[in-house]
Amino acid sequence: MTAHSTYEHSWTIYGQRQLDYGYSPPVPDRVDWGFAPGEGPGAEVLGDIRGKRILDVGSGPGHHAVHLAREYGALVDGVDLSPTQHRRALNAHGSEPGVRFVCGDVAEHLRHAEPYEAAYGIRTFACVDPHHLLPALRDGLVDGAPLVFSALHTDADAQGPSDEVVPRRELIRLRDGEPIPTRMWVLTPRLWEELLTEYGFRVEGIELLTAPGPDHPGILQLVRARRQRTPSRPPLTSRPRTARPPVPHAAIGVGAIVFGERGLLLGRHRHGTWELTGVRAGSLRG
Repeated sequence: MTAHSTYEHSWTIYGQRQLDYGYSPPVPDRVDWGFAPGEGPGAEVLGDIRGKRILDVGSGPGHHAVHLAREYGALVDGVDLSPTQHRRALNAHGSEPGVRFVCGDVAEHLRHAEPYEAAYGIRTFACVDPHHLLPALRDGLVDGAPLVFSALHTDADAQGPSDEVVPRRELIRLRDGEPIPTRMWVLTPRLWEELLTEYGFRVEGIELLTAPGPDHPGILQLVRARRQRTPSRPPLTSRPRTARPPVPHAAIGVGAIVFGERGLLLGRHRHGTWELTGVRAGSLRG
């Protein structure tokens, strides 16, 4: 089973358990990127998103997307690979104005969607292969669009980030019930910056958000980046644009192939190359 399919399977189990519990998180008063309410900045790090088309990467039960739609009038598409997480979002907010929920792979969704004016992910980017997600985001965002996301830095077992872009085993923990095994890309800030730069983003800042209390050592990274602007290129032309026809520059000549018992007759050009014999039109003028 690949890391991608493991992610889908584990979060489908998680979503089903939450459906069985009947739990739907309330729509928050602000966007919380970390584990604790009120920790770190809010939605202001996305810039002015009033009335803009926004992508929520891994939207889960959809409560953050609803907050942005209500508070800022943003038009938010929440995309989640897990069908049970998608069902939770539809059950609670399926008729919410300004919000649309899509079940599927976000990279595949971006191939067919109109480019977005901003994108964000709340504790979801560790769940997707960055080599799969980041190029799709680059192609699916308009020039200069902000990309803000929080990703795991140190897990609940105090295991720090990896120096390699490879997934590792992690656990999705529920207050009640057995932890759910999954695989995540838990990367250092340096690796995130290198990956984002490689795929056409300019990193504007990375800060660590520490969970409250000594019983939870988990730390998140809040990454703020922006899609690089595509440089404009002047149109290519072979000559200046003018109403006059181009000046003829072709040379007229006559060539001959002379072949006999002693072989093929060739002549040496003044530049030292060998070529078939012939005369140019200019040499015929007397």
